[in-house]
Amino acid sequence: QVQVAESGGGLVQAGGSLRLSCAASGSFSRVNTMGWYRQAPGKQRELVASITTGGSTNYADSVKGRFTISRDNAKNTVDLPMNSLNAEDTAVYYCAADVLRISYTVFVRYWGQGTQVTVSS
Repeated sequence: QVQVAESGGGLVQAGGSLRLSCAASGSFSRVNTMGWYRQAPGKQRELVASITTGGSTNYADSVKGRFTISRDNAKNTVDLPMNSLNAEDTAVYYCAADVLRISYTVFVRYWGQGTQVTVSS
């Protein structure tokens, strides 16, 4: 079993900050890329930010300079401090982890249940 658990999120005023955290746990050999996605009402899920075990990062253009992703490989956790939030950041945020389970030969993406971020203008 693999679990991906998110924490953080909530309601904040425009210009404010929030911090999202995520942890992957369970029976697995390795965790590769971890990242955050978001889905706003009526829109497709989109990548917010991702980070590899080597520290390479990828960001959506809309969050560059405002969000910074980081991870702790030993703990299989990833954090996403979000600054200068605006109404367009309102969405459900999902954590994703690419996991190699024990006795498996391919990585499988596991998702958290999502956490709501609401930015009031």
